Amino acid sequence: MAKNILKQMSKVNNMRKDMKQMQKELAKKTVEASAGNGLVKAVAKADMTIESVTIDEKLLNAESAEKLNRFLVVAINGALKSAQKKASQEMTKMAGGLGGLADMLGGMK
Repeated sequence: MAKNILKQMSKVNNMRKDMKQMQKELAKKTVEASAGNGLVKAVAKADMTIESVTIDEKLLNAESAEKLNRFLVVAINGALKSAQKKASQEMTKMAGGLGGLADMLGGMK
């Protein structure tokens, strides 16, 4: 029984190491979303951080402030949604050999 517990603890430690490595890998993967026919673009990393926001010069005047705000929200939310999907895909790949855990990770939203 103690052997079994030690084996399980070893698996858990390996999973922790794998998760830390996965987090590093997710920080390297990017996705992009845009709004306003490409006038506003947001790039997010799969670790759920925003890498950049690009705004076309056409939107950089006082009259366009409200429109710019709407486009920013749409583009950033789109990028984060794509980043979340990418992270879920990567986690599912990593958990492939873990049976039911892979299903749980694949279902993350």
